[in-house]
Amino acid sequence: MNTTRNLPRLAAVIAVSLLALTGCTPEAAPVETESRPAGDVVRIEDAWVKSADEGMSAAFGTLVNTGDHDATVVSVTSAASTMLELHETVENDAGEMVMREIDGGFVIPAGGQLALEPGANHIMMMDLTGPLAAGTDVSFTLTFDDDSTYEFTAPVKDYSGANENYEGGDEHDGMDH
Repeated sequence: MNTTRNLPRLAAVIAVSLLALTGCTPEAAPVETESRPAGDVVRIEDAWVKSADEGMSAAFGTLVNTGDHDATVVSVTSAASTMLELHETVENDAGEMVMREIDGGFVIPAGGQLALEPGANHIMMMDLTGPLAAGTDVSFTLTFDDDSTYEFTAPVKDYSGANENYEGGDEHDGMDH
């Protein structure tokens, strides 16, 4: 037997056999990523609330989404205010910066973040239930479009900025913005 002539045939037989065997193995099942509730994957960093004696105030911080899907905050509640809205600050036709409720809520991108800051997106607190004094804390509950919730507490701080006007105006006359 001539091994030099049989070696290429043996290699071909082994290659065909291996190819046939790989065709017999079951395909790997696709990995399914279970979508976790937004309330489990969103957190807030550096949260704080503007101090106020009465009227209106606002909450700020950075919303962080560690999930694989966008998360949308649709509402917020707090015992510190009877009326809370998710606000954006935009320039009106007269060139003034005004606050208004944001359509559809705050969208926090998957694996991303959304800043809530004075002069931009923020949680607007209207009709405060009492004074918000620096050094105290305020608790909030965010509700997402999937009906999950996230609770957090933010310290109250003195801040003299964020004095924009409220779009629609008259219903909030006399309130400190």
